Amino acid sequence: MIFALLFPMELFAQEKQISGVITDAAGGQALAGATIRLIPGSGASSDALGRFNIKIIPDLPPSKIIVSAIGYVTDTVFVNEGFVYNIQLIPSKELLNEVIVTGISKATLARENPIAVVAISRKALDHTIESNIIDVLVKNVPGLNAVNTGPNVSKPFIRGLGYNRVLTLYDGVRQEGQQWGDEHGLEADAYNIEKGEVIKGPASLMFGSDAIAGVVSIMSSLPHTDDGKIHGRFLSEYQSNNGLWGNGLLLTKLSGQWAYALRGSYRIAKNYRNDVDGRVYNTGFRETNASGTVRYSKGTGSSDFSLSLYNNLQGIPDGSRDSLSRAFTKQVAEGNNDDIKNRPLVTEQELNSYALSPLHQHISHNRIFTNHHYQVGNGEIDALVALQQNIRKEYNHPTEPVQPGMFVKLNTLNYAFRYTVELLPKTELVTGVNGMYQQNTNKNATDFPIPDYSLFDAGAFLFSKWKNNNWTVSGGFRYDIRQLKGRDFYTLTNDSTGFKNQVFVPDTAGAYLQFPSFNTSFNGISLSLGATYRISDKISLKANIARGYRAPSITEFASNGLDPGAHIIYLGDRNFKPEFNLQTDLGADYHDKNITASISIFNNNIHQYIYLSALTDINGDVIVNPQGNKTYQYQQSSAQLYGMEAVINLQPERIKGLTINNAISLIYGYNRQAGMKGQGIEGEYLPLIPPLKWLGSIGQTFHLKSENIPTIGITLEVNMNAAQKRFLALNDTETYTPGFTLVNLAFNTSIKYYKNKFLEFQLQANNIFDLAYQSNLSRLKYFEYYSSSPTGKYGIYSMGRNICAKLILPF
Repeated sequence: MIFALLFPMELFAQEKQISGVITDAAGGQALAGATIRLIPGSGASSDALGRFNIKIIPDLPPSKIIVSAIGYVTDTVFVNEGFVYNIQLIPSKELLNEVIVTGISKATLARENPIAVVAISRKALDHTIESNIIDVLVKNVPGLNAVNTGPNVSKPFIRGLGYNRVLTLYDGVRQEGQQWGDEHGLEADAYNIEKGEVIKGPASLMFGSDAIAGVVSIMSSLPHTDDGKIHGRFLSEYQSNNGLWGNGLLLTKLSGQWAYALRGSYRIAKNYRNDVDGRVYNTGFRETNASGTVRYSKGTGSSDFSLSLYNNLQGIPDGSRDSLSRAFTKQVAEGNNDDIKNRPLVTEQELNSYALSPLHQHISHNRIFTNHHYQVGNGEIDALVALQQNIRKEYNHPTEPVQPGMFVKLNTLNYAFRYTVELLPKTELVTGVNGMYQQNTNKNATDFPIPDYSLFDAGAFLFSKWKNNNWTVSGGFRYDIRQLKGRDFYTLTNDSTGFKNQVFVPDTAGAYLQFPSFNTSFNGISLSLGATYRISDKISLKANIARGYRAPSITEFASNGLDPGAHIIYLGDRNFKPEFNLQTDLGADYHDKNITASISIFNNNIHQYIYLSALTDINGDVIVNPQGNKTYQYQQSSAQLYGMEAVINLQPERIKGLTINNAISLIYGYNRQAGMKGQGIEGEYLPLIPPLKWLGSIGQTFHLKSENIPTIGITLEVNMNAAQKRFLALNDTETYTPGFTLVNLAFNTSIKYYKNKFLEFQLQANNIFDLAYQSNLSRLKYFEYYSSSPTGKYGIYSMGRNICAKLILPF
């Protein structure tokens, strides 16, 4: 359905035209890329502000206008004597009609895309209350999981693969921030995200190395209403378990060709608690974000100029305890003077305080970038240039708390250029280049897990999409090259402090050559071919096969030292070859007014798969230093992962407001190295593979007759994780993880507070029964230094009951 207001206007020129603006009927935002066609006559697309102009054929007046946009109901406006039309399109309720924009030539429907891609709307993000943005996405995307180190540190894993195999994008900019590390998460403002998208499977074709498992893309909020006024959105939340307070503010203005957005947020939390451990020492954090965007638009396109600032102070838990009471202890001495099993107890005041321990990490991530999108002839040009800096300090010296143990500065220049054109009828062709130049520098530190290095990365690709009637076929190829360079890196122990320091030529007498120089290049070819066939308006079938490429990360290639935050001594291998994978995806989608369903089956074979394995001594015991840090050596072999995801969502038309959602995912991971077959948990299974998961919910929204409180909703959610019996027990890498089921309950409502303004309020209880559980993807599960426990429980447990309240106030 379309709501149209028609305004007559005088014509001051001989040439007549139809013009207007296309907007979203629900949110009021301008719709760029909508298709407008005069009958009879020609057509046009709306620009970045939703505007369009179409010339009228002389002596042949149009009778109607047909307007369509991806994700919206197509409708027709009949032309009267007016020539200016402000048209509002109503969004489609079908989830499979969600618009996808990441990793393809142009925006398309999810159900038409052969690649497995899931979009997460702002509404879904707002209604999901978790401790960080990655955990929010995990609740909305089957097949996406997270390896976490406490509430604020979650790293995305797609179908059992993570770290440098998952590429993250922030407003189209490739995120570069020491993502090889375990103990810090995504550097982004969780309160001002408009939309998220997740590609499941090799996305190397569009993005190059490090997208072999997929892509997590988040897009920040921009203005929607073109009235020259300042609009805003204030978000505030509180979580009882760790006393998390969070506030976010968005201010936007859209006036003619100029658009502005200012965003900011602040979050603070103390140590979280559970029924087994009590409060878990050193899991609090303080996070601050600020960002802004200026957009200039004209008829042929738009240019964005953006800046973002991220600052996070994060505790570093190590799990040390008293052997009998199981109370947490803290490090107060260094080196051989520190006995991890005889440290002093953490006081109740420290456990319940928002103050951070002197042993914490400080991460800042700043970006400045520009995006440009313009029509040139019958084609479109997209260009991106970004500068970003990631600074990571980890303070792990209790006797010298201002001395960072690790201090690295990573500067990255990102670039991308893409040209899209319709060379043949119904065929889009896109070609482009993208890559980065990067420099990593160790600063005033005492631990050096990775060397100083420079990296140059470049790739060129060609991609095509053909759509005709019920068929959509897409595919392409890409060639990448990456060059790594590093100079000799010397360290020397300071006699007065006992700490290691970096030294430089010629002052290297008696120094240790920790990282010999290197100059290495990697290259690879990525391929993809897929098709979607729409059997009917309700059913679509999909198939895709892709070859991905990934160069070894700097830790896999050259590491040789302690990462104090991860409590791991990393050892790399300079003989490693790039990873290549071949993944096959088969899928089917079904949708009607009452049901939305999809299933995706995948098989992923990886050649030269790189993984970590703990080193042992001559007695077969894992090597551990006095502070409890284990030594891990990277290995390389073949691997296979396969599994499935299925979703079925019910919205019965006869029961207004009722929703029943179900999502299930299953992944198997095997080490295919010769000699591992039949070894079971002693080497046949890959580490960090999530178990069978089912997430179900039932919700009812009541539409009231009250103008002040129009809706009230309640949702019951059940999150079931099966036991993980297929784990890597070799060298005590992993242990068996029992299954668990979490139950959450949420209440939400909207309340009118001024004219047509409504605030949203949500009250939610996560883990309502205060279940004590451990995820097999939690690193804290393995923070244990004793072979026996008086309670029979080992490691650190996850968060207990958490009562959460969230308020969203638009203005």
